[in-house]
Amino acid sequence: MLVPLPVREIMQTPARTISPESPVVEAATRLRDEGIGSLVVERDGDCVGIITESDVVAVTAEEGDTRALTVEDVMSTALVTIGPDADVETAVERLRTHGIKKLPVVEDGEIVGIVTTTDISSYVPHIAHPSPSKEAPIERRRFTRPDTLYEDDDWEFESYGTADGIDVGDHVRFSKTLSGEDIERFAEVSGDTNRLHLDDGFAEGTRFGRRIAHGTLVAGLISAALARLPGLTIYLSQELSYRGPVDVGERVTAHCEVVEQLKENRFRLATAVDDSDGECVVEGDAVVISDPIPETG
Repeated sequence: MLVPLPVREIMQTPARTISPESPVVEAATRLRDEGIGSLVVERDGDCVGIITESDVVAVTAEEGDTRALTVEDVMSTALVTIGPDADVETAVERLRTHGIKKLPVVEDGEIVGIVTTTDISSYVPHIAHPSPSKEAPIERRRFTRPDTLYEDDDWEFESYGTADGIDVGDHVRFSKTLSGEDIERFAEVSGDTNRLHLDDGFAEGTRFGRRIAHGTLVAGLISAALARLPGLTIYLSQELSYRGPVDVGERVTAHCEVVEQLKENRFRLATAVDDSDGECVVEGDAVVISDPIPETG
């Protein structure tokens, strides 16, 4: 089960507005001085368009002298909006469908905010990067490496690639059950003793209605998956978006795929964790170094 994040929780408010009769020069000055990328155009309380930095740059390049132009001459009138209670995934789809970067947020006919691709990218990293392929490249072979000190009967993993280090297209899957004992031990080790994860009575009164696993514990399976890629994988960074809860005792699966080589031994990976129903509960991007496995005596 996912808990949708509503647009109202990430939108910028209040939305900055301007009248269509205002000079373009005034709009450009406000965009610069207020450090914003757009102004919603409003007439008599109704949204009639939007003017962005790109619009101002385009008209300046074409016309040269813009002193006689008004906002109405330049603004985009095909205004696409969204409601504050719509979820962020709907906003992402609307931005993609219409090829735009900003969505005014309208409630009961009034502008209450604006949401942009920049706002959303902090919560939904996959809008900025391509998703990994769902199919294993047939030329890559499944293998087991001596990278880990031990395995457990409950754990399952599949790793595909080449034995001499990772490359674009390599991917790995790692699954385990997050038991109540795992959650209690994580709370003790990490110090995160939030009662949502440990106290049934307390958790019943929250938005989830029951205990759930720590988000960081769930995301930790990404690290477990990376440990089973060929070579010695070392984290440089990890960007995460938490999209839904994981129940105590639920089996979860981490997926990682190498999607881009940044330098000789540095790679970007698309990362995700799915719950037992196959729904994505954590996703993001990782940047890693892939070193050779050291020789041991």
